Amino acid sequence: MDNDLVVALAREGLQLALLIVTPVLLTGVIVGVLVGLVQTVTQIQDQTSAFVVKVTSMIVAFAVCLPWIVGKIVEYSRILFENIPETTTIFFQ
Repeated sequence: MDNDLVVALAREGLQLALLIVTPVLLTGVIVGVLVGLVQTVTQIQDQTSAFVVKVTSMIVAFAVCLPWIVGKIVEYSRILFENIPETTTIFFQ
């Protein structure tokens, strides 16, 4: 194997990282927009209430997605461990 395998594994790792954080970040963005709209309509401009609601919703989204996240990480780790012989031969040639 050549360096293409290492680049492919790194690219898959970055894609996995983006895939894993997407549900939590989208939840934060959506809740942030909704809280902002409610604050605008009611003219309540308290930043701590918006922060608490966003952080709580992101923690709940993380807890709900945790089994899926762990499954993805375990699957990627298994692929990495299976490719250790191919990746180490690249550096010792």
